[in-house]
Amino acid sequence: MGNETKALSLNLDLDALKPLIAAVVTATLDAREAGQAQVGEPGRLAYGEAEAARLLGLHTHQLRDMRLRGEIACSRIVGNRVAYQRSDLVKYLEERRVK
Repeated sequence: MGNETKALSLNLDLDALKPLIAAVVTATLDAREAGQAQVGEPGRLAYGEAEAARLLGLHTHQLRDMRLRGEIACSRIVGNRVAYQRSDLVKYLEERRVK
């Protein structure tokens, strides 16, 4: 037996696939929205710089530099400490989403 290659032909009814595609898109969007709601700990309002950087997958100095350039919002709390609201972290990610 040799190395014979057989061609495969596949005919699909595109109209029959539309409901499946719509269901997959809906499930993906629902999962994305659920993931956004779970950024950080439920009920927690704000995070320190190190925690916020970890949630975004950044080094602390990268987040600090972005804050100083005005690329991400923050709050100043007691002792002039920096705090990042969960909503600001999600907004930052949404604004940089690749479409």
